[in-house]
Parts: sequence; C-alpha cells; structure tokens
Amino acid sequence: MAGSWDGSRDLGSQSDDSFQYERQYIEPIYDAFICPLSKQVMKDPVTLENGQTFERGAIEKWFNECKENGRKLVCPLTLKELKTLDMNPSIALRNTIEEWSARNEAVQLDMARKSLNPGSSESDTLQALRFIQQLTSKNLSNKHIIRNAEFIPMIVDMLKHSSRKVRCRALETLRVVVEDDNDNKEIMAEGDKVRTIVKFLSHEKSKEREEAVSLLFELSKSEALCEKIGSVNGAILILVGMTSSKSENLLIVEKADKILENLEKNENNVRQMAENGRLQPLLTLLLEGSPEIKLSMASYLGDLALSNDVKVFVARTVGSSLIDLMKTADMQSREAALKALNQVSSCEASAKVLIEEGILSPLVNDLFAGPNQLPMRLKEVSATILANIVTSDCDFDSIPVGPNHQTLVSEEIIHNLLHLISNTGPSIECKLLQVLVGLTSSPTTVISVASAIKSLGATVIIVQFIEAPQKDLRMASIKLLQNLSVHLGQELVGCLCGSAGQLGSLFKVIAENIASTEEQAAAIAIVADLPEMDTGLTRQMLDEGDFQIVVSRIKMIRQGETRRSRFVTPYLEGLVRVLSRITFVVPNDEKAASFCRDHNLAGLFTDLLQSTGLDNVQMASALALENLSQESKNLTKLPEVPSPGFCASFFPCLSKQPVITGLCRVHRGACTQRDTFCLIEGQALARLIALLDHVNDKVVEASLAALSTLLDDDVNIEEGVSILCEMEGIKPILDVLLEKKSENTRRRAVWMVERLLRTEDIAYEISGDPNVSTALVDAFKHGDYRTRQIAERALKHIDKIPNFSGVFPNTA
Repeated sequence: MAGSWDGSRDLGSQSDDSFQYERQYIEPIYDAFICPLSKQVMKDPVTLENGQTFERGAIEKWFNECKENGRKLVCPLTLKELKTLDMNPSIALRNTIEEWSARNEAVQLDMARKSLNPGSSESDTLQALRFIQQLTSKNLSNKHIIRNAEFIPMIVDMLKHSSRKVRCRALETLRVVVEDDNDNKEIMAEGDKVRTIVKFLSHEKSKEREEAVSLLFELSKSEALCEKIGSVNGAILILVGMTSSKSENLLIVEKADKILENLEKNENNVRQMAENGRLQPLLTLLLEGSPEIKLSMASYLGDLALSNDVKVFVARTVGSSLIDLMKTADMQSREAALKALNQVSSCEASAKVLIEEGILSPLVNDLFAGPNQLPMRLKEVSATILANIVTSDCDFDSIPVGPNHQTLVSEEIIHNLLHLISNTGPSIECKLLQVLVGLTSSPTTVISVASAIKSLGATVIIVQFIEAPQKDLRMASIKLLQNLSVHLGQELVGCLCGSAGQLGSLFKVIAENIASTEEQAAAIAIVADLPEMDTGLTRQMLDEGDFQIVVSRIKMIRQGETRRSRFVTPYLEGLVRVLSRITFVVPNDEKAASFCRDHNLAGLFTDLLQSTGLDNVQMASALALENLSQESKNLTKLPEVPSPGFCASFFPCLSKQPVITGLCRVHRGACTQRDTFCLIEGQALARLIALLDHVNDKVVEASLAALSTLLDDDVNIEEGVSILCEMEGIKPILDVLLEKKSENTRRRAVWMVERLLRTEDIAYEISGDPNVSTALVDAFKHGDYRTRQIAERALKHIDKIPNFSGVFPNTA
C-alpha cells in the first residue's frame, strides 16, 4: 500500500511518511481490493464478461473514452474485444472490502485518538486531523462515528495548540465534521466552543481567520447556534467590521455577511447588529414583523445612538411607519414610536424627511388634542421632537398642521404653545420654549411669532424664566428672547425693567462664568438689541452697576484672563454694543459722562477699533466714538483771555492778546482723550481712517460718522480738514464716495466731501478729478432729497453748478 497511513498525502505536514511505522497495526491490502485502472481501493466492484473486475466508475470512464475515440471496446487489461458491456456487481468482494475498511478505520481511529493530545508531535496531530476529514467526507454516516467516539471535544482542544498549522487544520476539520450534521452542531453549542472559535476572528489576515469564518458560517445555519454566536461578547461587532472592511479578503467579507444574515433569525442578534451599525435587519423587522416585533424594534431604535447619516437613512426607510405607529390607539406603540422619532429627528436632514412624511400634524395633535391625549411624559417627547424639527430650514409658515390651514406660526398655535408653557412642568416648558427658539431663528417666521406673543401679552411669561433654577430652561428662554429682542422692543424693556428685576438676573448670567458661554453670549445679545435710544433703560443699567460689569468683562477678554471658547466672539460683540449705548446719554447725563471719563471709554473704544475680523465690535466702537466726539466741543475747556490792562486802554499797541499754546485745533480748547473724548488725541483718527477701506459697508459708514464730527458746524472745520490732510485721510474719504456703497454710506461720504471742498486748495485739486465729479453728479441725480442737496453744494464748490442755480429751495 503506497502513501501515508490514512491513504492520503498531508499537504500541511513536512513529513508525509510520519506514520509509516504505524502500518504494522493495519491489515494489509489485498491486490484484489485494488482497481487496475484507478489504483484505488474499490467501493463498487463490477465484473466484465471475461471475469476481470474493476471499479464501476473507472471502467465506465474507459468505455466512454473508447467510444469517443472510435476505438473497439476492449478489456483494459487483456486488450481483447468484448462482446457485451454488461457489468455484474461483485457483491461478495464489495462486502469483503467494506469489512476490511471498517477494521482498518477502527484501528486508524484509535491511532488518531492517541495523536489528538498535547504530547503528540505536530506531524502526528496533523495526520490525525486529516484522516478525520477524509473519513467524514466519505459519507454522512461516518460523522456520527466521530460524534459517538467523542472526537469533537478533542478536535476543539487542538484549537489551543501551540502550532498555527494544527490550529488551522483543527478549524478546517471541525467545519467538515459539522457540515450538514445538526447533531454535531449541537455538540459545538456546548460550553465555550463557540467562544473559542470567535477568538480566531481577531487574528489579522491569517489562514486561521479565514477557516474560523468558514466554520462559523456552517454553525450559523443552526438556529440554536445563532443565539450562541450572538451571545459571545464582540462576535457580532467583529463580523460587522469585516463586512465593511475595504482591506479584508473578499471571500471573508462574503462569508461574514452570510453569517450575519443567518444570525438575523435571532431578535437579540438583530439588536446587536443595529447597535454596531448594521441597521437594515432591525428596520426590516420594523416594517414587516408582527405587531409585537414592530413594537420591540421601535423601542430599541429609540435607545440607539445614531450618526446623522444613519438618521437620514432611518427616516427615509421607516419614517412613515413610525409616524403611523405614533397615531395608533395603543399607548405602548405610540410611546415606542415617539422615542424612536425623537432619536431620528435630531438632525436637520432627517427632520426634513420626517416633515415630508407628514409628522407635523400628528405631533401638534399630540400636544394639544383632547380624547387621545398623551400623558405628560410623552407630551414632553412630542415637544422634544417638534423642537428638533423646527431647527431645520423649512418654510413652516406654509406647512398646514391643523384645520383651516393653520401652520406652526399661526397665532392660535403659538397661543396654544404659550398656554401649555404656562401650565406644565419645567421639563416640557423647556422643550416648548426650544420649539419657539427654532421658529424664531428664521427671519421668515420670527415676525409672526413675535406678533402672536405681543397679541397675547406673553412677553412676561418668557421673561420670568430668566430666573428659573433649571439651567436648560433658563437657557431656552434667554435664546428665545435673543431672537425676539429686536421685534419686542419697548415691550421687552418694560418687562425686564419691572419690579421683578429680571434685568439684574440677566446681568448675573452675563457675569457669572470665567469662560464665555453660549448662554452669556445670548444674554448680552438681548440687551444689545434693545432700543439704544431708551435713556431710561440706560440710566437704570448705570444705576445698577451693569456697565461696570460690561467694562470689566471686555477688559478680561482683551487681557486673555477668560478661558477661550467658540462663543467668545459673539459675547465680546454683545458687550461692546451694550457699552456703546452709554455714549448716547452722555450729553444729558453727567453721571454717564463721569463713567466714560473714569473708565477712559474713548481710549477703550479706540483700542477696540483694531479688533480685526470682528466687524460688529469695530462698528459699535466707531459709533460710540462718534457720540463721544460730538460731546467734545461741549466738554472742552476754553482758555480764559485776560482783560486789557489800564495802560492798554490808552496805548492800543500794548493791547496785543497773548498766544495760548496746547489748545485743540478743532475744538479751540484744552482737550484730552480721557476727559473730553477728543478724537485728535490718541490713535483714534488713524484707526478710523484705516477702517474706511473695510469690506463691510456698515463699518465704513460708522467710521465716516465718527470722522465727520471733526467737520461739524460748531468746530473749526478748516482745522478739521487740515488735520485729515495731515493724517492722509482725504483720499480714503474720496475713495468711499467713488465706490458703490449703500445709500447711507454715500450720504455720509457726500456730506464729508462737501465739507472738504470748502477749502479752496482741496476744491481746486479735486475739480480736475473727473471721477469725483462723476460721483457727485451721480449722487445729485440719484440720491435721496438730503443727499441731492448736499451734492449740489459740493458741485458748486468745484464750479460744476453755478452759484445762482437754485435747483433746491432753501429749506433751512
């Protein structure tokens, strides 16, 4: 008998003959057992008419080849022609061979048993495993022999062998043993066998990994083992990872995907897959499962943490089904659907999908409906979903949500929301306020909401939450008031400045943290948007020390004492805008003027002009400097001129006035930046002129406004022009006129240019510039009434319009 003891060549062994010494225990092969053609032991021997015996398959193949080649049908041994192709089964020989095989297999099994232990050599163990593979591959009945002989646990033990070849062969052998045999698979379900196999999945790019996947695929065909595989910690996660890997062997990816498909038979496995990113099985059950399964899957979906992309996918796949589920009479189903929708709706793209599927109307019904009213805990979920949805960029004033084409911003709906806010607990109040925050974040819907709040007189309801102990509730109310502050105006001022003292509470929020928070940025924005000309509000803020808080916070930010956050920019912008409002009352309030002097606000606003990239800070600072500079002429201390002496009355030559030095050229008195807010002192002029080149038109306009105070009627205009020339400010002003700016900016520029042209030298020089002339003519032709008047005067200065023109009547 040629070959190894098991009749095969071992592809994984270094020594194919490692079992040669064991042959003495095996019965020898008789020549009669060997087919002359195949040279293999016969399984189905047949005898021809001449008495020669062959393996049926081998002789049939011989006859077919003879026919195909056109040869005579001859015996392959004698080469004599046969008269008939009849083949008679050699039953006795077949039985003898089977008995011989059974005896040999019994001996070989015993040999294999001895080899499947840790003390055996690698070669012996590999040969034993190969023999078991071949034995079980012969016919299915041999699988029960392996099972009854308790070989399966022994093979599993080989998975812990130190040799990688042995481990790999053991995995391969187990796959062959369990293939198409449920009884053997049941044995694999016992103990930690499956866990041991799963461990091989983490072996990167190895043959063991591939064999483990193939084995698990066979095992996953058993429903009992599906549960067992899913119960192994991390098994499903690893398999899901394999299916999404771009570097994995394609065969492994396909097998892993098939394993997961088999594991979908178990509900717990489906949940695990969903948790690990494979959501389709769960969604399929939610769509096609029984009512109980749908409920279970919807409940689990509500507990999952989903990425935004997945939320969109879920909304498109089962959004409509979840909405239908939330409309059912069964409270459990409604709760499960609402929780799932809450999870899915927290992304703008998925929220839009849900809106398209018609979620708004049932949500509003859940909040306000009667007979099928939800318990308050579920109303809170409905409110949360609605709060999620209204953050999306949709046209909510055109989507019907109730009878008579009502929308979310209809007065009745807003009133219902406000009534609900007034009659519920903090949790749902917070969510409902967030709904209003979402609706007021859009310029297309904020006006409708503000109008509804005014009509109900509900501003005070919102303002009261500024003092709420719950931070989320307080935050929601502050963000809502931020969105509404411009539209509520004086009504909001009245509520904040009332006896309840919410203005003080607002400033407690503004000052409470070292870091700049979203809440602080929103709180200061509310105050910044209040009417700046409301002197009563400004004086109350001054009396209560609010401006002191604002100044200290600005200085802390500029000095880097506060922790930086993404809200520091809007927070600083709000602080500067609020601080600028004190400059509006300086002319009529000595306390305000003193505050500005004591804290050197002119110097602070000058420094803030250099806040590159913070347009609102630069604009507010320039406007504040305009207000302060307007007051400079009133604060300047004019010099006291001594009266003429006795001799001067008799001798006029002695009456020459003394020359007083150190006076402000524009304001004609003693000026300082701190005390009189003079722009000429310090760096304000240079920085304002630099801002005339700003890309933001509003910053340019504010800078022009501040600079124009040097050319007012009550100051020395000639000196103002002279100083602007010295600071090289004339060309930037002319450039503003030449550029296509807003009407307000053009009006400011035309006004300043007219003042500049009162100086003959400048008028002469500019008269030769056709661009300036064209810009003035354009302003004269297309500007508003006031701009055209000023442009006319400017054109007269450069002789483009004769002085007797009289195009406009004198309306002074």
